[in-house]
Amino acid sequence: MNKIRVRQLWFAATLLLSLVLMLVPLPGPLTPYKPYWPALVLLYWCLQSGDRVTLGLAFCLGVGADLFDGMLLGEQALRLTAMVFIALRFRSRLRFFPMWQQTLAVLGFLLNDRVLLLLVRVLGGDPLPPAEFWISPFVGAALWPFLFLILDDLRARLRIHEA
Repeated sequence: MNKIRVRQLWFAATLLLSLVLMLVPLPGPLTPYKPYWPALVLLYWCLQSGDRVTLGLAFCLGVGADLFDGMLLGEQALRLTAMVFIALRFRSRLRFFPMWQQTLAVLGFLLNDRVLLLLVRVLGGDPLPPAEFWISPFVGAALWPFLFLILDDLRARLRIHEA
């Protein structure tokens, strides 16, 4: 298999795995601790190869996540598109941040995502969520260094480098 095909399969496999991880159910008390996996994987790819991740890809992945999860159609598409737009805008700076600063930036992205989710749901007529609603971004930010290092290590082991 040539290198271009391996790169494309690895990219698609990580995005598909993020959708599968999003669908994995957790027990009731642990549900608020579930990170938003598609956002974390898209952020990784935004930082590693900004030319591959586009607003259209983020929108399509969000629509797919909406269909898989049975949520309001376009909700996750809006959230992921906004996140990718901001990440691509500041990509050149974020790439060279130390890991602790990247983690804080990811926390900011995930909190912004929660604010958008809150706005969509409240404008849709849902009541305000409980305080546990805000736990997930902190869990995602805590997992960011591990996710980044695992994906980066696997990418290096598979010798998948950008041309």
